[in-house]
Amino acid sequence: MLAAILIFCGQTIYFSSCSSCKSSRVETSFVAGTLDSPVVIDEAPAQVLEAIVRSERFHQYEIMSDTANNISVEAIAEVDTTSTGGFGIVVVKNAISTTFPNLNHKRSPMASYDKDHNTLWFTCNAMSGTGIQVDRLYQIRFGDNDIAYIAFSVEPYDLQQQLCQRLGYSIDGEKITLWDGAREIATVTNTVTDMGGFDNEQPVWIGEQIGFDLSGSAPRLLVTPGVKFTTGLVLTYDDMPTLSAPLSIADDGTVSIGDLEKN
Repeated sequence: MLAAILIFCGQTIYFSSCSSCKSSRVETSFVAGTLDSPVVIDEAPAQVLEAIVRSERFHQYEIMSDTANNISVEAIAEVDTTSTGGFGIVVVKNAISTTFPNLNHKRSPMASYDKDHNTLWFTCNAMSGTGIQVDRLYQIRFGDNDIAYIAFSVEPYDLQQQLCQRLGYSIDGEKITLWDGAREIATVTNTVTDMGGFDNEQPVWIGEQIGFDLSGSAPRLLVTPGVKFTTGLVLTYDDMPTLSAPLSIADDGTVSIGDLEKN
């Protein structure tokens, strides 16, 4: 029989376990976050906004098409002959078209329609770079006239901050174990041998790899922790797993993260 005791001491947690008269104590620490503030929301340049308003013709490509529910999402690639620079999507439901000029489609946008709740989920890039892929999640709803509107957006920084209060890690030699509170999620073995070993102060971070899975009935958060070594200026993701958790948004916009598991 396994019993877990959770003792908060600064940012260190101790789990004591007893099974078949054997006991052990695992010391865990919370991950740190790379994002130090909310991510600035991109806006389309003024000339693109003006072109979208004035134009009568868009050159579009499909992001999502749900013929059974008569809804689609398309990206605006060009306005007449002017590139949008990756900005602008069009949502069409029952032949009613709504344009969102400030939503971007720069890096692998995704969309999924939940017919039971008449809700469209849309993800787009919020931050990118070498080793960095951070997405933002939008909840789009529809009025009685089928005109779409953005109900809520999920801020990546807020997700990071929630996880920094519950996602822990423990290190034993080259093995890194990830914990959701007192529950073990996954154990991996580090294979990086030329970076001087794990950083002494804070070896495990999150915030550079935040995405979403829209393949199910509700969106799931995807986050990949990175490892900081004593040498090198960037986090390493070679051996780290992607973690997944269901997301829910309350009527007041409060976002809750469910149980984390290895994706």
